[in-house]
Amino acid sequence: MQYYSVPGKNSQVTAEAATLLVAMIIAVDTGGTKTLVALMDADGHVVKQRKFPTPPQIPDYLTDLTKAIDKMSAGESIKALSIALPGTIINGTMVWGGNLGWRGFDAAAILSKRYKWPIFVENDANVAGLAETKLLKTIPNVCLYVTIGTGVGTGIITDGRIDPAFAATEGGQIVLEHDGILRRWETFASGKAIHQTYGKMASEISDKQTWYRIAKNTAVGLMALVPALRPEVIIIGGGVGAHFDKFDSDLIGIMREHLPAKYMPLIRQAANPEEAVLYGCYYSAIDRLAA
Repeated sequence: MQYYSVPGKNSQVTAEAATLLVAMIIAVDTGGTKTLVALMDADGHVVKQRKFPTPPQIPDYLTDLTKAIDKMSAGESIKALSIALPGTIINGTMVWGGNLGWRGFDAAAILSKRYKWPIFVENDANVAGLAETKLLKTIPNVCLYVTIGTGVGTGIITDGRIDPAFAATEGGQIVLEHDGILRRWETFASGKAIHQTYGKMASEISDKQTWYRIAKNTAVGLMALVPALRPEVIIIGGGVGAHFDKFDSDLIGIMREHLPAKYMPLIRQAANPEEAVLYGCYYSAIDRLAA
């Protein structure tokens, strides 16, 4: 397993940013089914963490979240609270909550009444992409992170940072023709769509023809995004991305067949898809504290 580099030991994190972290950061990974809250030290290590099922309603989520944060922060010097939420985040507000169905959720404004630390809110795919980009040997000008799980999320990282101009993009919502019908990409390429179509989770699929169809459905969306975004690297994460070795050759082959060579990016699997959001929250907080 690859581990994330930490400030002071990673040349890709500025010295200025590293000096800011003389205290702890609380990172929150809010998923469709579970929420993970972690206390991270100045070296980027998880000191302690708590997990709870993500409630379907915002008030219940806030109750469970504040309980976890209170336990984490007791007796600690907290530098910032960094929260990842699924869906579209504009100026820190979740305006569209994807599979959670939340709308107009300004987590920072609500939590700032209770906590006096800086509170940062970002899209979960953005921060996961940030963390995974930090692991690359060379930071590309543009990196596209694609998480394929319950839905399809995308994060666009430019020069090793979340680009504000693209922070609210939702690649999984692009509309494509599929089986003669115009459909949103995630409705036929996500893990949820795979289960609905084949009656199996991605982890249960071994048939090569099925994986070819999954690769094709994934490639269709990527080929629509690549000419516009021109990423040098695409990183595939999420629950389906965990099985990248079952469809990587088909995916790359399809894309090479249909894309001009000048557009073809490097495509690789996420190194730590289960931890990427937490560490992305951490790196995002570093960047924003240093801004």
